[in-house]
Order: sequence, then C-alpha cells, then structure tokens
Amino acid sequence: MDLIKHIIKAFFVGVLVFVILTIVQYVNGYVFSSIREATIWFAYNQLYAVTLYMVNAYYFHFLLSRFSDEVFKSKNLLKGAFGGVFLTVLTLFLIRVFTETLIGGRSFVDFISNEHLGNYYISFIISIVVTAIFYTVYYYKNKQETKVTQQKIIAGTASAQFDALKNQLDPHFLFNSLNVLTSLIEENPEAATRFTTALSKVYRYVLEQKSKELVTLEEEMKFAQLYMSLLSVRFEDSIVFSAPEQLKNPLGKVVPLSLQLLLENAVKHNRVSSSKKLYITISETDDMLIITNNLQPKRALRESTGVGLKNIRDRYGLLTDRSVCIDENRKEFSVAIPILTENIKIMNTQETYISEKRYKQAKKRVEEIKVFYVHFVIYLLFIPIFIYLNIISNAGFPWALFPIFGWGFGVVSHAAETFNYNPFFGKNWEERKIRELMDKED
Repeated sequence: MDLIKHIIKAFFVGVLVFVILTIVQYVNGYVFSSIREATIWFAYNQLYAVTLYMVNAYYFHFLLSRFSDEVFKSKNLLKGAFGGVFLTVLTLFLIRVFTETLIGGRSFVDFISNEHLGNYYISFIISIVVTAIFYTVYYYKNKQETKVTQQKIIAGTASAQFDALKNQLDPHFLFNSLNVLTSLIEENPEAATRFTTALSKVYRYVLEQKSKELVTLEEEMKFAQLYMSLLSVRFEDSIVFSAPEQLKNPLGKVVPLSLQLLLENAVKHNRVSSSKKLYITISETDDMLIITNNLQPKRALRESTGVGLKNIRDRYGLLTDRSVCIDENRKEFSVAIPILTENIKIMNTQETYISEKRYKQAKKRVEEIKVFYVHFVIYLLFIPIFIYLNIISNAGFPWALFPIFGWGFGVVSHAAETFNYNPFFGKNWEERKIRELMDKED
C-alpha cells in the first residue's frame, strides 16, 4: 500500500471535514476567537481524520488480501463493516487518551472516570460517514480493476488463440512446398499429383481443426504422418521419421496442429542432408506424447524466438494445469505434450461456453444486487440513529442532514451502478454507442 499517497488523501479528507464543521459551527453562532484557536482545532481535526483514515485504509487492505475478489460479497461486507466500526471506536478512544492525558495533562484515572459516550457520538458519526464513502470509493475502484483484469485475461486468451492461428503452418513451408511441386511437375507428374493431393489434405485439416480446442490423438497422428510425407518428398531420404503403429490411447485429446509445429521446428532448426540425417521419433506414454529429434543445429541460423513452443504452451495453458515438458541435452531435443482425457473440464463446444458464461454473469449479477440491498438496508437503519443523535445533542442545527444526504448520494450512485442506469446518457448508452461506431466503420 502506498503510504504517502494515502496520507495525502487523508489530509484532504480532514480539510473537507474541517470546512464542513466550521460552517456548521458558524451557522450555530460560534466563530473562532483567533487564528491560534482555529489552528489548534484544525490540528486536532487532522489528527482524527488522518488516523481514522489510515486505520480504515490498512484494515481494508487486509480485507482485500484475505478475501480477494470476494471482499464485497454480503457476508464478507458485513464482517468488514462491523470490524471497521470496532476499529473506529477503538481508534477514537486511543486518540482521546492521547489528547487528554499526554496533551491535556489529565491523569489516566481521571480521564476514565469522566469519560462518557457523549464524547464520541459526533466523531463516531463523522467517521462512519467518511468510512462509508471510503468503502464506496474502493468498491467502484475494485470493480473497475476487476473489469480491467477480466479484459486483460480475455485479451491474453485472444492473443494466444491468434498466435495459434498465425503459427499453425509456417509460411516458408507453403513456399517450399510450392517449389517442390514446381520441380515435380516437370520431373514426375504422377508424384506431383500425389504431392498436390497430400498438400490439399494438409490445409483442409488446418481449416477444419483451427477452431477446435482439442482433437483426438488418432486424428493428430494421421495428420502428422501426412505432413511428414510432404517433407519426405522435399528432403527425400534425409529425414527418418518413426511413430507408433498402434496407439495406446487413440481417443486421448491433444491440441490441434501441435505436432505440426513441433515437427516443423525440428526441420527448421536442424541441418537436414543425406550425410546429416534428421531422426524424428514420436512415442507415447500413458499420459504424454513425446516428440524427439537428434540435435544438429544450423550454423547460420539466427537465434530462435521460441514462438512455436510458446504457442503450444499458451494453448495448453488455456485448457489444463498440466504443463508441456521440454528436455534438451547435447544429443537430443524432446518435447512432451499432455494427452488429455475426455473427462477433463473444458469447454469443448461453443454452446457449453456460452451457457457457463451466462451462468457466471447471472450469478455475478445476483451478487451485485444482493450487496446493494444490504447497503441500502444498513443506510435505512442509520437514518433514525442520525436523527436521534441530532436531537439529543441539542446542537440547534440539523447536522444529521449532512450524513443522511451524503450517504444517500452514495446509495443512489451504488443503485445506478447496480441497475445499469445513467441519468445523463441513459441505459446501455455505452453499448449502443459502440455498436453505432462499429456500424459506421463497416
């Protein structure tokens, strides 16, 4: 927590409270007799304001660390409210002990014997109002930060999915394949026909699977063999590829095109020639698919960016907690990707995703409405308390209107936020404006 920033905020809150109290005293006929008296009152006011603000700020920081995003749920909000009231009363008592004994020179015994509730209620009411405003501000701030975090997650997911599409097939692979096809057309038309058929199947698979989150291991393995058949035409006998003839778990799930990325990486980063053959092996364990190749790095190759491996890691990271394992030594480089079961909790279809998203939004909406009603009930309970304290204080001025209307403004703002109503722009104005601008762009 930024200490200096909060002290500055507390100071300005204290100034605001001092101005309001000065106006109230002036209306009741009291005027400071000198600048010295006003300065002393201001110093006492700031002592109360800064101390109470900092205590509540640190307490709220504790609530955020303990309850995280659930701090504004009704039960946690009530815990926080009662805890804040207790800390406020305790802090007021300690401040009075400090001012009356250390500054005023009274003995502690004399202070305790003459202490009564009348010394607290005005300060307590002011602190309650300030605390309510404090919580309201933090509520909206936390809500906005939550929205920003959600947008970052959505943006990160979209970015990872975009990278997955962007890197599904290396553009160089297409150019090289077309060059091979050009040479085959002149030398061996029959082989060129087979090559063209295989190439079309590769890109058909890409188009069919790019929107899926998972495909079966059997489908991905068939695609890998088809992909390697293209590479074998291009590099002839310089690549030795081996894969299991019978899969242990053909219905296991893997991220689509992950094998293509790993196979392409092996060819891209290693020398491939008749004298330096590249050996690529795919093996299967109970829960992992392992792609291994011998290491013979290209000399003139620029430093790897790791985009392909990051792409696979990000895509698996969106679906499961199991990680992609990479192992490298002087002779071999291997990557193990998780084989996922059908029971894994992911959103395989768009309908499931939409259904769960709607449920989460509805649940969040209900929680927001419930929090508002709790806030509104607490406000209604405090209105007669303010009025009663105003009557017994014999102040001669309806100071209770300040906390009632001040807190009431916070309740109205909370209601507008909860029920999505804006008196200046109207309901759903922002959404309508976005759609309008999008239509113009189209």
